[in-house]
Amino acid sequence: MNENVLFDEKLLEMLKTIAGEGIQNAAYGFSGMIGRKIEVSNPTLRLVPLLTIPEIVGGPEDDAVGIYLRFEGDMVGQIMMIMPYQKTLELVDLLMEVPQGSTQHLGSLERSALGELGNLCGTFFLNSLAKSSGSSFRPSPPAVMVDMVGAILDVVIATAGGVSEHVLLMQANFMDGLRSVEVNFWVIPDMKALQNLIKNNS
Repeated sequence: MNENVLFDEKLLEMLKTIAGEGIQNAAYGFSGMIGRKIEVSNPTLRLVPLLTIPEIVGGPEDDAVGIYLRFEGDMVGQIMMIMPYQKTLELVDLLMEVPQGSTQHLGSLERSALGELGNLCGTFFLNSLAKSSGSSFRPSPPAVMVDMVGAILDVVIATAGGVSEHVLLMQANFMDGLRSVEVNFWVIPDMKALQNLIKNNS
């Protein structure tokens, strides 16, 4: 299937609107999770080749954390939040409401908080996508992986077989007062679902 035809400017603009709404909703849910208002700044969305993820995150051998979930139903795909390890520790500080620099490693409590955040953000985004496309889906429980970027990407590629060679990269800064953490959301979409999205909005 020719992805270049599917990912035209009209579709990308449509997805930017959906992604923007999804990220804002995720920030709203994030705010409810920690009991303080979280702002979102500089949300962006672009289409990138799957194999360029390591370059964007830092490098294939850099330590990172991936929060991964699949979704099935009328549409099939994957969502992954990948962050450099140190940035993840800063995000956990924000989630756990402790001073920046407090979190030094990821134990079960910290992983649970990250999984909850990944599930929250992924679900809010998928709800926006489902509403726009008239589809329904079932998200899987989130999995939190701590490894090198290349190893995390290998897992994604192994389970993404035949879905898409490209991913939608959403980047946004979550801000709590003067504290800010950049988060990358990677969405590996089902091409058939995207075709339906175009059809339903044409």
